[in-house]
Amino acid sequence: MRQKPTVLAREIVASSRLFRVEELQLRFSNGVERTYERLASRGSGYGAVMIVALDEQGRALLVEEYCGGTDSYELSLPKGLVEPGEDVLDAANRELKEEAGFGARRLEFLAELSLSPGYMSQKIQVVLARDLYEEHLPGDEPEPMRLDHVDLRELSSLIQHPQFSEGRALAALYLTRDLLTQRGEFKP
Repeated sequence: MRQKPTVLAREIVASSRLFRVEELQLRFSNGVERTYERLASRGSGYGAVMIVALDEQGRALLVEEYCGGTDSYELSLPKGLVEPGEDVLDAANRELKEEAGFGARRLEFLAELSLSPGYMSQKIQVVLARDLYEEHLPGDEPEPMRLDHVDLRELSSLIQHPQFSEGRALAALYLTRDLLTQRGEFKP
């Protein structure tokens, strides 16, 4: 296993309400020194969850919300922050109720994903939610989210959808489909 670089200096070089840009002065094991910058969340540090919620037809629920990064309405999986003292599965069920208006009787942790590990420290926990039932909780969204769905048999066409671009969500959907296929719980 490779030795991690030595951190020579660390400084916050920019800050906003949501993010911090951290500059790292690093020395690698071969003596080469480099400056790296990374986006660090200002959040609570308890993590985040992304939920693949499957209905009885094997379709995953998608929510449509405005995304400031792309300045457009995008379709993605329900997701949100884990609150202090909250279990990942409980957070997933809460976010599902807040964003999609459904709860799940069966929840299963699937994986942890990062978005851009070269520049961001944030990771998200992917949770599979099944045996859904209607339940709405008030959330922090500024407007109601429209619901849509995608059949796990049609994931390759999802990337062609003009409102879908989130790589983590696509990875989570393929991961779910492959896992359920391996278990014999899904037939492509």
